Amino acid sequence: MERRHAPWTGPWILCLLPALAGGQPLSAGEAAYEEQTVMGVRGRAVELSCGPPARAPPVVVFWSFVAGGTGPPRAVAVGSGREVVLAPGTGALGRVMLRNGTLELRELRAGARGRFLCQGLFPEHGRLRVGYGAVLLRVLVPVSKPFVRPTAAAAAEGTPVALTCAVREGTEPLSFSWQHQQPRGGPPVSPVGLGGSGAELSLAPANRSHAGWYICTVRNEVNNRTSEPVYLDIVYGPDEPAISMEPFSPEQGGFSAGEREDVVLSCQAPSNPPSRYFWLHNGSQVHVGQTYILAAITRTQAGTYTCLAENTHLQTRTQATIILTIYYPPAGSPSCSAVATGDAQDVALRCRWLGGFPPARLRWVGPEEEEDEEEEQGVMGTSFSMATSIQPGSATRNGSAFSCLASHPALLQGAVCGTTLWIPAGSPSCAAAATKGDEFVMLRCQWEGGTPPVTLRWWDGAGQALGDPAPSTTVVVLSTASSLGGQDYICVATHPLQATGTECRLRLGKPEHPWVPLSAAGCRIPAGAIPSCHRAEVPELEVARSEAVVLEGGEVRLACRQGGPGTSLGASMAWYDPKEQEVTEGLAKYHLERGEAWLNLTIHDAEWPGDGGTYRCAAANAVGTASLPVHLRVERYPAPPNVTISRLRYTRARTEVRLEWRTQGTGNLTGFVVQRRRTKRPPRRAAGPWETAAGDIEPHSRDRRLGGLDPAVVYAFRILAVNHRTAGHPSEVQTPAEPPFEAYPAVTGAVVVGMLVATAASLLAVRCIARHQDTLPWQGLAIRSPQAHRMLKQPQRTEQHHQPHQPKVQQQVTAPTG
Repeated sequence: MERRHAPWTGPWILCLLPALAGGQPLSAGEAAYEEQTVMGVRGRAVELSCGPPARAPPVVVFWSFVAGGTGPPRAVAVGSGREVVLAPGTGALGRVMLRNGTLELRELRAGARGRFLCQGLFPEHGRLRVGYGAVLLRVLVPVSKPFVRPTAAAAAEGTPVALTCAVREGTEPLSFSWQHQQPRGGPPVSPVGLGGSGAELSLAPANRSHAGWYICTVRNEVNNRTSEPVYLDIVYGPDEPAISMEPFSPEQGGFSAGEREDVVLSCQAPSNPPSRYFWLHNGSQVHVGQTYILAAITRTQAGTYTCLAENTHLQTRTQATIILTIYYPPAGSPSCSAVATGDAQDVALRCRWLGGFPPARLRWVGPEEEEDEEEEQGVMGTSFSMATSIQPGSATRNGSAFSCLASHPALLQGAVCGTTLWIPAGSPSCAAAATKGDEFVMLRCQWEGGTPPVTLRWWDGAGQALGDPAPSTTVVVLSTASSLGGQDYICVATHPLQATGTECRLRLGKPEHPWVPLSAAGCRIPAGAIPSCHRAEVPELEVARSEAVVLEGGEVRLACRQGGPGTSLGASMAWYDPKEQEVTEGLAKYHLERGEAWLNLTIHDAEWPGDGGTYRCAAANAVGTASLPVHLRVERYPAPPNVTISRLRYTRARTEVRLEWRTQGTGNLTGFVVQRRRTKRPPRRAAGPWETAAGDIEPHSRDRRLGGLDPAVVYAFRILAVNHRTAGHPSEVQTPAEPPFEAYPAVTGAVVVGMLVATAASLLAVRCIARHQDTLPWQGLAIRSPQAHRMLKQPQRTEQHHQPHQPKVQQQVTAPTG
């Protein structure tokens, strides 16, 4: 058992070394000396042996210590067998123990670094031999837990950033290693090309890929420790936004969509912190958010859309702009017609469908072509809005059918119109009639039917053409100033599908005396008159303007008059609307003003887009017809400003709501419209339709009380600004909030009523006590309060004043003593 003695007697044991040797001499030359180096770890245990391990333990051993390896030695411990003596101050080395000559240092301290010397007597072959040993002890300090210190917790992209890994203690040399983990997780990896092997990790310049968690590991000979993760935030952006659209339909410089489609615009601009997005339509802000939904888009919403991305931390902005094209088809359907051309040898097939954006694509298909072969062009060709194809008459059979195929990007299915080429049955019919008081003779040739119509032309007997060719009906007016009797007139009818022409002849009767009727036409020509031929002409029309513009809800007048020589035959005039229907008297929408040679059309309460289109002024006389188009464009009023709901709350009965709103932006407005609908509730599969809750709100109003609500139904409300007939963007949809708890007035009223009742009860109790104080059980008690005495006596005196005949009651009142 180890024992410690005090005071220190270790040096005296050295004097016993010769005696312990049994009187045998100790040869200095036979002394053994050994030197070794031992490493120990602070806080752990280390053993220092005196001599080789295979040697027997020394009989006597003496240990000393030289701090740092230089300087005078200092005694540590002396031992002989089981007797051990420790020198004072050994606690600075750790917990010292000496066993069998081996010095054991537990809980090793840093102060034990230095040289330990041992001297001992070792038994060897029955003799004692002196041995010396030196042990150089290195005390290693474990690495403490490192910590990472960045120069900035959040740095802007492009600026230099450094991360330093530091430890409080640890025996050098120290080695450092770094690990980087992405912000959204993943395995840690060593940063590449960043000098990640030293105590300092330099990010110069920092970029967005450097953001994430950083971990530092420090190693030395003893151990290795890893730091806690430290997050480095890199602030950047926003980058240039990328705009996408659903449904995806790219165009040059933007996107396209069909009218009444639901369009979703999305904007993506990488940024940290995330970008804040603003949408602008033609330079005006219309939405805040990353996604902008345009439900049932209209042609008025076409234009430029700009996505503005903002980094609120860096106060930086970027933007991108696209052009949104809205496709809408022309009104109505295409119209087909066929006219003779090329001296009535060919047929011109005409297809017309005006309006729309882009213009409709038109293509003629013959009787032997497949309608579904959209790539087939053939000799017909493809045009936009109007398509004309020349078909040789000689190569076309009677009854051949031709179709005009129309396609448009806004239509899922195309449109079609057709015409069939055919020759009318029979032959032309000729007739003559006197007009204008027998001053003229009108020759009429008619052959109705056919596609295209038959071309008719009058010729005289000498082969001279009279007038111009005309379809179906032609009229020539001859003057009776000279004799026409006995002359032949021929009407020649030609059709592109007919190889040879057909004719009819007319011979006027020769007069025998003044005013003799003519055999063919029954007209009379004065005797001796000099005949001459005059050509009757179709009417000539003039319009005040070929294009008119009117605002929605207004009225416009379209003026048309006729002129030229055709007026002598008395033409009839009419107006036709864009649907090619004749405008008649008695219609509320239209008003006709008629003169001898003019006709004006007034359109009331113009509607967009129904009243827009091409109106046609037509005039017809015995010779032919003429028409002029007038294009009317109905424009809408500018869009009013946007509206947002600032407050929407139920009343206490939940049968009314109080709505308050405010406008955003500039623009004219003439009123507001509030709409409501039932919200989506199971088992209903969809929300109810919008219905107008209030539509007569003045433009200066900003609040409204709406009633007629069912308390069991949850409603949703929205509001729109109106500029005449143009409605703005609907506000956000909101449901009413519950009314505030208004119990304070009731509680206050209850408290006041309670106080009044208590006061009245107290007064009644005092009055009762005053009247019946002689019958109360406290009559024999002394009243010690002067105030109570006065209170009780005052009512008594009052009753005595009003009732003098009652006996006087006396009561002794004992005043408080002392």
